[in-house]
Amino acid sequence: MDDDHVLEQAEAWLAQGRKVALATVVKTWGSAPRPAGSQLAINDQGAFVGSVSGGCIEGAVAAEAQQ
Repeated sequence: MDDDHVLEQAEAWLAQGRKVALATVVKTWGSAPRPAGSQLAINDQGAFVGSVSGGCIEGAVAAEAQQ
């Protein structure tokens, strides 16, 4: 899913009254799997779209978002 669709889904969730967190990669180094600007949106029910790590830390991002 490209980042435009991540933002569109986040907006749809907000319109449904859901709480939403948005994570954005702001800087990378080494062999980062996702480039700067990559985004992930997660709602208060745990549903998410997008990727900030290619799968290796999405769970940690989701846990922080739920806080």
